Amino acid sequence: MADKRMFSLKIVDSDLFLDMPLSSQCLYFHLSMRADDDGFVDNPKKIIKIIGANDDDLKILITKGFVIVFERGIIVITHWKINNFIRKDRYKPTMYIEQKQQLYQTENGAYISEEKAG
Repeated sequence: MADKRMFSLKIVDSDLFLDMPLSSQCLYFHLSMRADDDGFVDNPKKIIKIIGANDDDLKILITKGFVIVFERGIIVITHWKINNFIRKDRYKPTMYIEQKQQLYQTENGAYISEEKAG
């Protein structure tokens, strides 16, 4: 996991993002800071507890399409590739290959789940 992450104003300055409670916005930033180089987070519940958020904040992020959740509780930041560009010499592939294979990328780089793509 890297020490530095980026956020696109196209995402965090959108009405969809800004209409969320501040606690949900905060959770998005903390999840993004702890994601691997492909945008996957395997411990969202731990992060929720660390920052004092609650499960409803994660549900809001899921409902609004800012994260995608998998059966094992792993999540991925939907707009990861829009927010972050990682140089090839610094990129470390995710260990969640099975989950990554369940995703598609739109033309702008956003992840979508198989269900929505199909």
